[in-house]
Amino acid sequence: MTSQSPPAEPQTPPVGFGGFALDPRLLDAVAALGFDTPTAVQEQAIPPLLLGRDVIGRARTGSGKTAAFGLPLIERVKEGGPARALVLAPTRELALQVGEALRSFAKRIKGVHIVTVYGGAPYPPQLKALRAGASVVVGTPGRLLDHLDRGTLDLSGVEYVVLDEADEMLRMGFLDDVEKLLHATPESRQVALFSATMPDAIRKVARAHLTEPLELRVETGALTVEHIQQQWIRVPERNKLDALVRVLRGIVHGTTLVFARTRADCAELAEALARQGVAVEALHGDLSQPARERVVQAMRARRLGVVIATDVAARGIDVNHITHVINVDLPPDAEGYVHRIGRTARAGRPGNAISFVTPRAVGRLERLRRTLKVPIDVMAVPSDADIARLERGRIKTSMNQMAADAVLEGAKALLNEAVEEGSFRLDELAAAAVYLLAQKEHVSLRDMPKEGPPAWAAPRETRERQRPRGERPARREGPDETQERRLFFPLGYTRGVRPADIVGLLANEAQVPAASIGRITILPHKTFVGVSESVAKQVLAAMPQVNLRGVVIPISIAGPRSDDPPQDDRPSRVAHRRPPPRGKGGRKASLAHKPSRAARPTAAHKKRKKPKPPRS
Repeated sequence: MTSQSPPAEPQTPPVGFGGFALDPRLLDAVAALGFDTPTAVQEQAIPPLLLGRDVIGRARTGSGKTAAFGLPLIERVKEGGPARALVLAPTRELALQVGEALRSFAKRIKGVHIVTVYGGAPYPPQLKALRAGASVVVGTPGRLLDHLDRGTLDLSGVEYVVLDEADEMLRMGFLDDVEKLLHATPESRQVALFSATMPDAIRKVARAHLTEPLELRVETGALTVEHIQQQWIRVPERNKLDALVRVLRGIVHGTTLVFARTRADCAELAEALARQGVAVEALHGDLSQPARERVVQAMRARRLGVVIATDVAARGIDVNHITHVINVDLPPDAEGYVHRIGRTARAGRPGNAISFVTPRAVGRLERLRRTLKVPIDVMAVPSDADIARLERGRIKTSMNQMAADAVLEGAKALLNEAVEEGSFRLDELAAAAVYLLAQKEHVSLRDMPKEGPPAWAAPRETRERQRPRGERPARREGPDETQERRLFFPLGYTRGVRPADIVGLLANEAQVPAASIGRITILPHKTFVGVSESVAKQVLAAMPQVNLRGVVIPISIAGPRSDDPPQDDRPSRVAHRRPPPRGKGGRKASLAHKPSRAARPTAAHKKRKKPKPPRS
């Protein structure tokens, strides 16, 4: 493959989608979907893709890239035929969304059949759809490779390949699977690679598999987070719910997307906020596709103020009016942080990002700040007085707007009748009406609370002064997060288990971030995965049994063993432990396979001799 060409020269944008050389049926479908003006990525990507050029598009989520590669794709395969286009997506959620988008583009073109395949779903429906001759196959790398190995997916006739969110596939450990799938396609195929960031590993894939690609630096400013106001709050783990409630009640915000780490966290936070009168919904992997669409549609229609979501479930959310993103848990890396907060500040609108940072994660925040080279300022925790002022001001604003805009003759007549028939003055009844409004809005009208942050957010010196003399701070109970647990899978490399299988399973089924997955040790008949205490509990709660390589197996927590590989801080977290080769003298360990000192039996484990009885 030849080296990539310089960035594309800016072109005069076409007038609407009609300026592209697209089939009239495609243009009708686009118009029916309400697309009037192409986005920047669509303006730059569609013309070269229609000409057959390989393209690298640096575009963030929500920039319109699905239509940018999807419309040329449907144009290419509109005559039908089996497996003519392949789309790779990092997660089940994104694969489903891309598949639905492509079907909406192709709904007026008969003969174009689209199938979506992904892990965690039964094989028979996917096999049936593939045998029926799907023109476009959309899927996650692991499941696509499974079908390729089984012989149920033939990529020899593929003409068009899309790698969507390539940097996310790299982060989840799927890059080896992506390479194998690309090697299974003809060299003459066209490739479109889209990625918000371009790590060296993605550059390497582009150099190896794309031919003279045209690189489109779409919305270069939007690939960073400089356009978003970013703040952080120091929050102990046990006070995150209180912090979230205070932020949502104490700042002026529109539609807000809150990121939680697990499905259980999503449900817990949503339930707690709903009890306090917040219009909130949870968005996670347990939701069916119709339920997910209902939540997203409510966001788009501005009927929903707050959505609690996991990273995987939030992939592909395209809502332009999100004003705030709140990270209840700080993302593990810069790429994850950019993907999250990029949901706000779209289409030229202002956006805000607030991250809760535990004392242990302050160092990670500093590294994030240095990596992105952006200011992330400390935010003061809203006090009870701040919240009361904002909520009371909101009621006064509503009353003034109602008095200015509404016809109040009926209300005035009712108020006068109440004065005449009762024993209360007009001002007393008006105060009662205000009190009823405040109750409906969950606003307290008692005495103004005291100023100052909550106790957990006060400076340490203040907390020490406020603590009664002789009282010690309470010791926090709970698991030690520094202690690693090992998940045990009773299946190993003799059944084809690969690191990508484990990473994809934990990420898609248990919502575990790739950065939270430790060392993976694959033995002949079993596999161990190092995770923290909380992640281990999360996995066991989410999936006590899993379908791994076509076998349903249980997951459990393994105890420590002396023959485990050393748990170090090396970048690689994968250890394939195969037995050493046999020598002339049988299986004699060489120096390379000599057990470490920590693994050798110590004197405490050796059989001790019984002491001799004392002489009489």
